[in-house]
Amino acid sequence: MAEVKISAEVRSEFGKGAARRTRRANKVPAVIYGHGADTVHVTLPGHDLMMALKTANALISLDIEGRKELVIPKAVQRNAIKGHIEHVDLLAVKRGEKVTVEVAVHTEGELAPGANLLENVLNTLTVEAEATHIPESVTVSIAGLDAGDSIVAKDVPLPSGTTLVTDEDAVVIQILAAQAEEPSADEAEAAEGAEG
Repeated sequence: MAEVKISAEVRSEFGKGAARRTRRANKVPAVIYGHGADTVHVTLPGHDLMMALKTANALISLDIEGRKELVIPKAVQRNAIKGHIEHVDLLAVKRGEKVTVEVAVHTEGELAPGANLLENVLNTLTVEAEATHIPESVTVSIAGLDAGDSIVAKDVPLPSGTTLVTDEDAVVIQILAAQAEEPSADEAEAAEGAEG
């Protein structure tokens, strides 16, 4: 995973009014924590941050007024209506350090013939990986699966150096038999009328 470089400024104003002013300037208030160090309050350029967060578990190299800090996003607050990023919590990491993150589960392949339904019980898996080698997602094959089949967490192939944290017997995907819809009352009456 490539590092995204972003310049940050130390933030000295706090509270709702200061946060609003920061957002009006197209910047995002953020907090950096981790390694037992004091929490650092910064502002980040809104557009750069938005682009970086398009990649799940993005590794961000911050330049905080000349000091370099490697971070990953831990919590992102968005405006419920407009979707703009309002605040982000960042976790400081070191090269070679293991971190616990959630990665998206994707499927590939075609189910066995028949009207079967695919149910994603878990859309993400919790894994532990080196901070500089966090997978964006994991892919599992559903080729040939039939009704009643399922895939559990331990069956999902993980990249080298990544270990599973989610319960290994947790169901990730299950295949359900499609159920025939019961005819509605109007359809049933129409069918009876046709018979009569």
